[in-house]
Amino acid sequence: QVQLVESGGGLVQAGGSLRLSCTASGFTLDYYAIGWFRQAPGKEREGVSCISSSDGSTYYADSVKGRFTISRDNAMNTVYLQMNSLKPEDTAVYYCATDPYDGCSDYGWLSSSARFDSWGQGTQVTVSS
Repeated sequence: QVQLVESGGGLVQAGGSLRLSCTASGFTLDYYAIGWFRQAPGKEREGVSCISSSDGSTYYADSVKGRFTISRDNAMNTVYLQMNSLKPEDTAVYYCATDPYDGCSDYGWLSSSARFDSWGQGTQVTVSS
């Protein structure tokens, strides 16, 4: 069974850190670019970060640049999102998803997740002020 599972969410104070994990089962993440997305209550889902499958290049939304770091450990079949200096506006459900077309570099994922074909169930991140 093909599955993505996010973990690592929780409640943290502003300025704190969390590390989210996105682990695949039933398939190998190596061949996919991976995107992290988030959706806050009453808001549309937005792209947060993307990591390429071909060369590991990383890409970030302006709102998280300098605070979040995406990385991948292919041996562990896992992609991570290290989130530092968290702000209340980072509160959302965070999702990871696979992109079989390795299209991070076009930044299309910032506005559309249509290319992403497998999704996890999400993990809640809550940042208190």
